[in-house]
Amino acid sequence: MSWTEISITDLVAVDSPYVVDVREVDEYTDGHVPAAINVPLSTLVDSYSAISVKPVVYVVCQLGGRSARACEFLSNLSEFDGVKFVNVVGGTAAWILEGNEVVSGDQPS
Repeated sequence: MSWTEISITDLVAVDSPYVVDVREVDEYTDGHVPAAINVPLSTLVDSYSAISVKPVVYVVCQLGGRSARACEFLSNLSEFDGVKFVNVVGGTAAWILEGNEVVSGDQPS
């Protein structure tokens, strides 16, 4: 399996993307991409089943490192055969820096 990368600018252009935020809960509650679900990288091995099987899953963290590791792990699971995982380069920091909407709290929206 493999995965690709996308910029924040390109993610903004996607209509209703399915976004998984792999930052820790406190980082997520401080501010996240609207509609992103939180599945922390530290618990991903045990909680990846919380991720829906979609044609494309965008994975974000703070800068792009943890989300790249998550994409690598997820793309090798047979449960996600046929799913395209996309690492969001620049992460939530770039999302905020570019002036995009941010949601706080423990819910996706």
